[in-house]
Amino acid sequence: MEKRDYYEVLGVSKGADEKELKSAYRKIAKKYHPDLNKDDPEAEQKFKEANEAYEVLGNSEKRQRYDRFGHQGVNGQAGGFGGGGFEGFDGFGDIFGDIFDMFGGGSSRRNGPRKGADIKKRVDISFKEAAFGTEKEINFRRQDDCSTCSGTGAKPGTNKTTCSKCHGTGQINVRQNTPLGAMMTKRTCDQCRGAGQIIESPCEKCHGSGVENKSKKINLKIPAGVDTGSIIPLRGEGEPGTNGGPRGDLYIYINIIPHEVFKRDGNDVYIVMPISFVQAALGDEIEVPTLEGKVKYKIAEGTQTGTVFRFRNKGIVSLSGYGKGDQFVTVEVQVPKQLNEKQKEALRKYAEATGDMVNEQKKNFFDKVKDAFN
Repeated sequence: MEKRDYYEVLGVSKGADEKELKSAYRKIAKKYHPDLNKDDPEAEQKFKEANEAYEVLGNSEKRQRYDRFGHQGVNGQAGGFGGGGFEGFDGFGDIFGDIFDMFGGGSSRRNGPRKGADIKKRVDISFKEAAFGTEKEINFRRQDDCSTCSGTGAKPGTNKTTCSKCHGTGQINVRQNTPLGAMMTKRTCDQCRGAGQIIESPCEKCHGSGVENKSKKINLKIPAGVDTGSIIPLRGEGEPGTNGGPRGDLYIYINIIPHEVFKRDGNDVYIVMPISFVQAALGDEIEVPTLEGKVKYKIAEGTQTGTVFRFRNKGIVSLSGYGKGDQFVTVEVQVPKQLNEKQKEALRKYAEATGDMVNEQKKNFFDKVKDAFN
């Protein structure tokens, strides 16, 4: 079968530099590596093809001969999987170190310091606490050093011993047979599980883990302007790290308890203000509740239901600390439900004065139903 152009195999141009070649080969090698595609013979073939192409193009001398004479110029010099064809192959260890880290090698990264897990907690606050800020005592549970062994994991009076298999490194060298030949890789020590030390007499309370669940209290200042969904991070208050890594974080999720009167949209506040028919018709000075207390406002004559007026800067302060929202007030004219005869007579005279025709409904619901069917 005729060989494909090496540049085509790697998907690069003939002017590609060393960095581009290396990056292209890395992607193909990871994608088609036989250990990741055990049931796909086509993937193995593509891996071999990419390996051969990069072995030639990654070597400046071989690349010059290939550019001048094509495959004939490097015939027999591309090692493929045959072994012995990698002398002078720059970057080999770097590339395949990344590949084998995916499926068992390169465990040094996994044995390094790791940050602890994060903790999430919801805190409910009132509408006004969100508007003006507040301070809350936060109670939660997390892992801390065991109170019996002080975090060592060993029974009091005993000590940890250095692992005899890895000699305290937490890693062992393993000979691994691969399609590229035998290779030495590092793996987590199976005797100490990467700790580098053995606990012969584990602490009875924590069973050798060195940690136990404890309750913790934190006084949290919640800034003005938070809303439902706001998240306050507390760095280093989460679960403990491993291998000397830092603690995780505590994330406080804010939930605002709905208010009976005030509604919120962003930093603006909305209320519905009921007024009487007389106030709407004749106008009046009313007291309107705001987050900062009551304010007086003059209702104009003939105000209709649904009229909206605004109080500037009576909303909620921006969480950034710059500017405030407004308060919007929607007027709702209340129609009286029960009138005495004197009040009804006054309304009849009003209707007569305005020329309105009013057919008063004096029958109850069941009388109306009866009339409808008759």
